[in-house]
Amino acid sequence: QEEQDPSKLKPRPPVVVVMGHVDHGKTTLLDTIRKTNVAAKEKGGITQHIGASMVKTKEGKLITFLDTPGHEAFTSLRARGAQVTDVAILVVAADDGVMPQTIEAINHAKAFNVPIVVAVNKIDKPGADPSRVRRELSEVGVIPEEWGGDTVFVDVSAKTGQGVDELLEMVMLVADMLELKANTDKKAKGTIIESKLDKQRGPVATVLITEGTLKVGDIFVVGATYGRVRAMTDSLGHRLKQATPSTAVEIIGFEEVPESGDILKVVDSEKQAKELAQIRKMAKEQEKNKDLGISLEDVFKKIQEGEVKELKLIVKADAVGSLEAIKKSLSDIKTTEVSVKVIHEGVGSITEGDVMLARAAKAIILGFNVRPDIKAKESAEREKVDIKVYGIIYELLDDVKKAISGMLAPIKKEVVLGVAEVRATFRVKGAGTVAGCYVLDGKIVRNQRARLIREGVVIFEGKIESLKRFKEDVPEVARGYECGIKLENYNDIKVKDEIECYELKEEKQTI
Repeated sequence: QEEQDPSKLKPRPPVVVVMGHVDHGKTTLLDTIRKTNVAAKEKGGITQHIGASMVKTKEGKLITFLDTPGHEAFTSLRARGAQVTDVAILVVAADDGVMPQTIEAINHAKAFNVPIVVAVNKIDKPGADPSRVRRELSEVGVIPEEWGGDTVFVDVSAKTGQGVDELLEMVMLVADMLELKANTDKKAKGTIIESKLDKQRGPVATVLITEGTLKVGDIFVVGATYGRVRAMTDSLGHRLKQATPSTAVEIIGFEEVPESGDILKVVDSEKQAKELAQIRKMAKEQEKNKDLGISLEDVFKKIQEGEVKELKLIVKADAVGSLEAIKKSLSDIKTTEVSVKVIHEGVGSITEGDVMLARAAKAIILGFNVRPDIKAKESAEREKVDIKVYGIIYELLDDVKKAISGMLAPIKKEVVLGVAEVRATFRVKGAGTVAGCYVLDGKIVRNQRARLIREGVVIFEGKIESLKRFKEDVPEVARGYECGIKLENYNDIKVKDEIECYELKEEKQTI
């Protein structure tokens, strides 16, 4: 991990993703933004679909938009740990209001701490009611600034272009508060946004530069493959010599097609690139056999290894009523050590989107009277995400409680084994004081813990070093018998003292 020199950090454009419900106008909005604000209105610029494009605001500031509408790209990139998005635009149709995928998009953005700017779209339509959108979003915790919240809302029409400039301005405002900076003077690093095998050009991929400057001719390693930048083009099809942070470029020169979410890093030599790729390939093979996700059974293990003491859940149910009941009951499960966090909830079957979010956020999916669809099943198996389905609410809650009990540190409980009374004391040369005792209750066990009690006051705690009956060493002595007890490193024993023998047992905590 290289230390960042603050003096070398320069502001970089924000990277923005557009999210929202199907048919609420994400694609139209992206098209409108691109048509009116493409960074270069130059001759010969034919927009290429490379997965991301750069636009210029009225003030001349740059913003990079990820083209893949919706949160599919967002979560699959995130699931691989790629932190590429700075701001999310949430598109909500003014004539339709908040829909299931709107909620899903909000939860995805929140799960990864990405600030949201809400674009209330279709305000030119007859049934448009922007205040309804504000009200419905407030109910799910996205509160407009004008109502005292911290989310910027902008009314737009993707069709007519109304409000689009203001939307970009607001995105820049939110981005300015994030103070996005990167060092351009170092070896480039970037994230693969999309990739394909082109018949003419071979493996091609779009990389979003996150730091440094990528130049033509640079040798890089990416995921389990490597290559050399043979050519770079931007979203307008312009050939570039170099690309700086937050720029997305399509690159030719990969040995094999990389996966989206893979990190590209420039290295010194082809030899180094080959070696690194080889090591990663082997690691990837091993990783394949390893568990990627997390299961309820795993939770205990992960917690013991000192990982996060938080159980993240995605809850899907058959009806709003049962969903509310489950959420309420889950919020009642509290311990000081472990918290339960529902990062997404919804009514209806368990979808592939749920699985990808669970994989990215290391969450567990709980279904109540619902089942995963085919795609979700397949991706859950592939991504090793744990889906638990229940027909009875208390069974669901019971499993969560058990998982959390497993997460709690075990309690050490004291079990008293026996008590002996001191009837005589003997000084033994080289050993110290031995107490001649009579066992009043239970049994006295050698090497167990002991405390010496005089007139009800504990005056020593330690261990029973040796235990004898008639000069014979014995492992334990039961009630009604006499014995000789030597306490470890302690000699001040008097007649009438009591020696209590006990052990510490670890017990699982329950809720």
